[in-house]
Amino acid sequence: MKTLLINIQELLQVRDSSILKVSGDEMAVLPSIKNAYLVIENDLIADFGSMEDLPEDLNPEKCIDVDGKIVLPSWCDSHTHIVYAGNREQEFVDRINGLSYEEIANRGGGILNSAKKINETSEEEIYNQSKVRLEEIMHLGTGAIEIKSGYGLTVDGELKMLRVINRLSQNYPITIKATFLGAHAFPLEYKENRKGYIDLIINEMLPEIAKNKLADFIDVFCETGYFTVEETEQIMEAGIHFGLKPKIHVNQFNSIGGIQAGIKYNALSVDHLEIMTPEDIEALKNSETMPVALPSCSFFLRIPYTPAREMMAKGLPLALATDFNPGTTPSGNMNFVVSTACIKMKMTPEEAINAATINGAYAMGISETHGSITIGKKANLIITKPISSYYQLPYAFGSNLIDSVIIEGEILA
Repeated sequence: MKTLLINIQELLQVRDSSILKVSGDEMAVLPSIKNAYLVIENDLIADFGSMEDLPEDLNPEKCIDVDGKIVLPSWCDSHTHIVYAGNREQEFVDRINGLSYEEIANRGGGILNSAKKINETSEEEIYNQSKVRLEEIMHLGTGAIEIKSGYGLTVDGELKMLRVINRLSQNYPITIKATFLGAHAFPLEYKENRKGYIDLIINEMLPEIAKNKLADFIDVFCETGYFTVEETEQIMEAGIHFGLKPKIHVNQFNSIGGIQAGIKYNALSVDHLEIMTPEDIEALKNSETMPVALPSCSFFLRIPYTPAREMMAKGLPLALATDFNPGTTPSGNMNFVVSTACIKMKMTPEEAINAATINGAYAMGISETHGSITIGKKANLIITKPISSYYQLPYAFGSNLIDSVIIEGEILA
């Protein structure tokens, strides 16, 4: 099947195949072609260029005139928890009434609240709730997503979540990467026996996950009150032994050395980064680890935002993701994330779009196939409504400016 898009007002994020991420000053550059065409063959980008150079012998089965519209790669959301049961709306009200994240957690709320619900809910029901969220974010322009476990905190609960993620991946065209996050919190029954729970992760959960090929990555919540740096390193090492590359939660509330631990174990990404010291920024220089900011989490919790400008000024790359989860970011809208990065983190539209596409793809290990308009990459595209320029995307933060979404070469119904 050959599809031709013509009269594209501007085709954004046009890249050579050798570019897998952009860093520092490069993030301010968003290559584009005005008055462009693009050819899709089956599920891949086959050709693109200026309308002046449109070949006459294309003979497409479908030709779409997108006059006045902008085309860009679909969003790559590299950090989500969209597989969960129920919601945590009561905690939202508790926070308004003055309770902190830590106080809610200490009362059995937070992650442990979600874990209780996951373990009480059938696999079929979790799947049915999660697919609604997945369909929603696809229509909001996300074409690739990472989904974590971490609300099971038991062998059965974690495996149940990973099977749901696997089933979503089989049933939907969107690219899905699965992350095992058994080390999200300590279950109540292991509160006084941390070693016992870590042993359960390493000796019971990981072998089953590896045997059934249920995950691509391993994650740990490295934070005061959760997993120490030493515990994080032990779990990352075990994950690597079972073929899972680390990508970890660090520096959400405190800087305790999690970034340095992630780099030491060649983590694909370190995520959250609301609290960054000069030493943390320095450690990330010359590493292959992608820093990932989650601005809609900062927005929802009213906590600091990742210091994007300082990090990019030091030559670092940055990716943006939603952190979609029931407790601290009940939204998977990458358009809002891009806007919030511009408004609250002072990223330019070019920097934010780079962070949400090519760098987001890098942060889940798929930038060779996703994240830019490149011949041979997946035809995962956003077609905007008629807009004056791509500045409108972050500027009109409450508007849905997406006309249609193409995933794997097919327009979403």
